[in-house]
Amino acid sequence: MVVVANPLDQRSLVRSPKPGAYFCGVPVINLGEPGSAAAIVKACQDFGFFKVVNHGIPIDLMANLEKEAVKFFSLPQLEKEKSGPPNPFGYGNKRIGPNGDVGWVEYLLFGVVSKPFSYTLMAFLREPSASSFRSALNEYISAVRKLASEVLELMAEELKIEPRNAFRLSCSLTGFGEHTDPQIISILRSNDTQGLQIALRDGSWVSVPPDQESFFINVGDSLQVMTNGRFKSVKHRVLANGMKSRVSMIYFGGPPQTETIAPLTQLMREGEQSLYREFTWGEYKKAAYKSRLADNRLGQFEKK
Repeated sequence: MVVVANPLDQRSLVRSPKPGAYFCGVPVINLGEPGSAAAIVKACQDFGFFKVVNHGIPIDLMANLEKEAVKFFSLPQLEKEKSGPPNPFGYGNKRIGPNGDVGWVEYLLFGVVSKPFSYTLMAFLREPSASSFRSALNEYISAVRKLASEVLELMAEELKIEPRNAFRLSCSLTGFGEHTDPQIISILRSNDTQGLQIALRDGSWVSVPPDQESFFINVGDSLQVMTNGRFKSVKHRVLANGMKSRVSMIYFGGPPQTETIAPLTQLMREGEQSLYREFTWGEYKKAAYKSRLADNRLGQFEKK
């Protein structure tokens, strides 16, 4: 998924904080150092959010997709609309607000189908003129999916889960505004523009310093269920900048459509009760579409 967030006029704008107000406590995971698996698990428990450095994905690859995305979003509106509306995949746009994220968002949503990498592609990506965008997208998705698998394998290693691919990845679902992500994990890379905020455990909102060379990873609702609440999905949002558009590339790693989501028995301590009833990823997506973005969408799956 590629997103461009543009601010509305100055009268309605909710501004991002000054750089000095950035939260300095975001966990930073260096994948090239020993102990990264333990650090990932701790970050998931404490914040549900962390930054990954030394990830092995070239900055040129990330910058190339950003350049191609900006080129697309700079097209006349009628040209962009030929690629949508999304159902769920394709081009879309919307005003966002009232949860502090005031602005105008444009987005392209792609579905990663299976290996080898194939995508739900819109008409413009099939055209010869879009070959550079198609190439950049293929390279980026391949690299980020590999990163997602590495992070999940490190998690499984530290949690002593067998097999290592217990956290299986498939397609995506999206949302804007104050929300948690439904998937297992989300991997975010943005341009050097402020705006991202996360909610801490006490409910306070803090601003995350931008870093276009690193990736930010969110725990999603599915992972919260699979760990029986040991990891918490993080609520997050984006505030409009007012001076510069924010360009984001987001990889949503969710389970297969028919996969049953439930706490993993290997993580259950003796006598521990499941906090959630079993449900499929398809059932969760249907429920999520019917709820408001800021709602606790896991509430209806909790055992009373």
